[in-house]
Amino acid sequence: MKSKSHTVLSLFSGDRQYRVPFFQRRYTWKQGEQWDPLWEDIRSKAQLRLDGVKGSPHFLGAVVMEPHVSGIDEMRSFDVIDGQQRLTTLQYVLAALGVAHNELKIPVPPSALKCLANTGDDVQSEQDAYKVWPTFTDRAHHLKTLGARSMGEMWKAYPAHFTQRGTLLVHDASRPLSLGAVMFFASSFQEWMTSDGRNPVAAGEAIASAILEDMQLVCLTLESWDDPQVIFETLNDRGAKLTAVDLIRNLIFMRADQDEDADPHALYSEHWLSFEGPEWTGEERRGRLKKTRLEWMIRSMLEAVTGHEVDQQRLYNDYKDFVGRGDVPKSAEQQLLLLKEIGMHYQALVAGTGSSPIGRFGHRASAYEASTVYPLALKIAISGLSADEQRWMYQDLLSYLVRRAVCGLTTKNYNLLFLGALKHISGDDAMSPARLRDYLASSMSDTTRWPRDDEFRAALVSAPLYHGNLDAPRVRQLLTEIEGALRLGQKTEEPDVPSLTHLDIDHIMPRSWHTHWPLPDGLSVTPKEMDTARAAQRDGLELSATQDAILVREGLVNTLGNLTLLNLSVNRSAQHHSFPFKRDQLIKHTNLSLNIHLLVLPEWDNVRIRERSEKLASIALRLYPGPTTRSEVS
Repeated sequence: MKSKSHTVLSLFSGDRQYRVPFFQRRYTWKQGEQWDPLWEDIRSKAQLRLDGVKGSPHFLGAVVMEPHVSGIDEMRSFDVIDGQQRLTTLQYVLAALGVAHNELKIPVPPSALKCLANTGDDVQSEQDAYKVWPTFTDRAHHLKTLGARSMGEMWKAYPAHFTQRGTLLVHDASRPLSLGAVMFFASSFQEWMTSDGRNPVAAGEAIASAILEDMQLVCLTLESWDDPQVIFETLNDRGAKLTAVDLIRNLIFMRADQDEDADPHALYSEHWLSFEGPEWTGEERRGRLKKTRLEWMIRSMLEAVTGHEVDQQRLYNDYKDFVGRGDVPKSAEQQLLLLKEIGMHYQALVAGTGSSPIGRFGHRASAYEASTVYPLALKIAISGLSADEQRWMYQDLLSYLVRRAVCGLTTKNYNLLFLGALKHISGDDAMSPARLRDYLASSMSDTTRWPRDDEFRAALVSAPLYHGNLDAPRVRQLLTEIEGALRLGQKTEEPDVPSLTHLDIDHIMPRSWHTHWPLPDGLSVTPKEMDTARAAQRDGLELSATQDAILVREGLVNTLGNLTLLNLSVNRSAQHHSFPFKRDQLIKHTNLSLNIHLLVLPEWDNVRIRERSEKLASIALRLYPGPTTRSEVS
């Protein structure tokens, strides 16, 4: 590798082009993290120039490039292995200097202009004229921004990002970074050139000299025997760290350059480009870590295909080890095909969409936030098993999650449990629903056991579910699935379960039941009497008959039999009223099977809550068959 220090002037003067490989990440530098510090560096050097002092050079960092073998009439060009953020920003800085001068109607320093465009005989196309040729994800904005010679032209090119007075919108998350960079530096330059009594021409020349002569970079040019990927792995951009996805993407496409008969551009367009979309680049939080969905997917993929836990901090290293295993490392196409297949299943799983077994499982399990089950779910999806076999396995996983949640059991060991299940079903014997079921049913420990029917039924009938063992999304999902089961058993014009996420969870007998709902003996209860009964129970005191009745009623209010779904406005208007009033509201506004039988009841009391709990529990037992039962898979 050859190393040489360059000023910005020597780097960009002469006809040459720095090409950002098409697979590299897009431009990411922003004001607070990178543009502000760079402007401060330029400003301080420009002030020294105005004061007649030539300071020491300022080091901007390193750029790593690999030269192209060019023909006699071709533009001399280099692939940018690392440092594209610096090179691209410097082009925006020089463009901004031209804009500032044009706004002030003074000549642009010629040295700055010749560093913005190639103009010699080697320029054979419009592309050749650009000093930096960006990846195509950035290309349109890069060319449009550099083509504007004034702020007015940028306003005209990007009207949606400006106010009616021609200033940039303040809160504009969709603003192209190229536009933001040129506007930031142009405004900064123009303000400094015209403030504190400075002569704009002299100040502009000082800025140009500071940029072109005082800013320096170390350029590392690869020799034929250097490995670009090894170099890339060791370097970071200023303030914008390389992510695991950046490294993995470059590993794949540098391998594509080595694979015989591989077309890197076609592979990128057909198999990788979709991963650059917002559905993959958006960040998601798991515990204390916040990563892109693509990073989480790659981690789940590695765990699914290797059966080993992956540390998110070592994701790239584990991926590199995975593709290098075996006598022949996996080709770029093999890697991309696997990523694309897993990505399709992962999106269905996370979004809970589609009719595939894994999409259906994702929809039903979404409320339980069990990302630790994703590798196992993906392994099932790519297993080659029939759709029915996959549905049986997903049904058992869902039952495991739901039963433990309803019974109030911990989730803290799920990562180890599901990885253990993944290894068990991936052993020497053929994968099958029976192997997964046997594994899930084998543990008797409270931390991992799969609750049997008697325990599940007892929790459904007697345990406090809401508020209690389940949060609102889980209660809503449980009631929605019970609603679906009720409809399947009836002749109905609406056999499919609609989305019920817009409905409120309602306590038929309200939690503040003492207002309109007397005890079974007709006795009304005051809030003070309820507090006294709770205190007596807490302190282990002997309870009176009234206190015992109060606590029995309190224990029933949050159970399954007393829960339903209602329109928000109906729930708000009826929640503290007596049952006859609430029943009249239901007659007018509900069509849920969950509520139909309530319409003919004269009253709602302890007995009816228990009866409804038993009925709904029987349905839930069929929806979520346990370790000793098997029912038809929905």
